[in-house]
Amino acid sequence: MNRRNFILRSSAALAASSLRAADELKLTDCHVYLGSHPFRRLAAENAQEFVQSLSKRGVTEAWAGAFEGLLRRDVAEVNRELARACRNTMLRPCGTINLSLPDWQDDVKRCAEDHGMRVIRLHPNYHGYDLETPAFPELLGLTANHRMIVQLVVQMEDERTQHPQVRVPTVDLQPLSEIMEAANEARVMLLNANAAMVLRHLQHCPNTWLDFAMVEGVAGVENLLKSWPANRLVFGSYAPVFYFESATLKIQESALDAEQMLGIRWQNASGLVT
Repeated sequence: MNRRNFILRSSAALAASSLRAADELKLTDCHVYLGSHPFRRLAAENAQEFVQSLSKRGVTEAWAGAFEGLLRRDVAEVNRELARACRNTMLRPCGTINLSLPDWQDDVKRCAEDHGMRVIRLHPNYHGYDLETPAFPELLGLTANHRMIVQLVVQMEDERTQHPQVRVPTVDLQPLSEIMEAANEARVMLLNANAAMVLRHLQHCPNTWLDFAMVEGVAGVENLLKSWPANRLVFGSYAPVFYFESATLKIQESALDAEQMLGIRWQNASGLVT
């Protein structure tokens, strides 16, 4: 090998090594919230400080919903505020859609066309409807046309810790599998579902992804992957409601190979928005 070829090959090997190292450092958190929680003070009211906190923990992109979307009726203003707060940051805004409100289709259009959002977030239990409402399949078709992802929040917290005057049940996921079979172009990501919920109803549900924020137990992620496809699991911390470190510990304590680790940390999420 002459000197020129040696230098070229060495440079290529170094560049490839640097790219692999950069990939290993990427971390996409698909489940965080901004704003004021309705019942407690949390560290997400100041977007800049929250971004700094995530950056210190190694997050390179975070998908953010708005706490205000839970109870406010002016969804359009909630989404405008969220888009403004996320602008020029690592945060990807996830617009709130309330299917119990009139003209929710206009809110989807505004999210896609005015704010450039690729992700919307649903809270059916807080907004007073279930997955069998006719509006839900309509939403899936509309978001598929806009190439958007639907994040479906199954629960915000355990019913035992909720405010006694505002108890909100967990979303019933049983109808989802049949609905998704019909809406084969739609893409749904479940947030805050536990392993029992998804393995009971959704193990073979097409085009459905899952975050692990509420997957509990020793080696919980590792055990989940015995039945759930690794390419449909994403990193979700549920910060600031949950401590961010609990999410990182979940993947550290599980025996994951390099491909699974990269997929969960960022590749599975990246494939949904590219």
